[in-house]
Amino acid sequence: MAKYLTLTENDRMILDSYKVTMNGLSQYLGEGYELILHSLEDLEHSVIKIINGHYTGRVEGAPITDLALTMLDNIRQKKEPEALCYFNKKNGNTLKSATIPILGENRRIIGLLCINFHMSLSFSSFLAQFTPNSSDSSAGIMETFSDNVEDLISAALEDTKTRILADSSISSSNKNKEIISLLYKKGIFNMKDSVLKVAAGLGISKNTVYLHLRNLEKQTASDTGNGTAVK
Repeated sequence: MAKYLTLTENDRMILDSYKVTMNGLSQYLGEGYELILHSLEDLEHSVIKIINGHYTGRVEGAPITDLALTMLDNIRQKKEPEALCYFNKKNGNTLKSATIPILGENRRIIGLLCINFHMSLSFSSFLAQFTPNSSDSSAGIMETFSDNVEDLISAALEDTKTRILADSSISSSNKNKEIISLLYKKGIFNMKDSVLKVAAGLGISKNTVYLHLRNLEKQTASDTGNGTAVK
């Protein structure tokens, strides 16, 4: 193997961590995107992970491209490494591409994450990837965006109260217990002063909240061996 760089163990761990990132990006972006992870340790076999490689016919172990080398040289000429975005062509088709440097120990560039959007993808196929359908289990997920932790806790509490109070299958005496249980599962009690804020929002004592949390933690510890820290 003709080495271009000698990577440390930490460098390799950093590169490996991008493989999980690529899987997530692929699920989010959809089939029109080709994702390639290059290690600069061996330019002749630089591709260590590729998703949707059928667009260019590449597989793991493929060499780096001349364009990627050019992009790498351009990145190194800048004072601070930054991603480069550009258009290029493959087999007559236009690609919108990005080359993102990956920094290892001592901030040296150890790899590249390259993204190619193949613009030959039909518009209907592209649009379908960003439209939820009835079979998508994540279609009903709601996320709270807040400027501060207090608002986050309050929003989560109000949303949970609305859901639980509207559920006629839960008895009145168990409503607060179910609200606390759901907030616990959401991880709200990892936030500082969350017990006090939830207690005030429910009109109960903090000791009552702690009692429910201790029972939940015992159940969690029994099931998984882990508990949730109460703040």
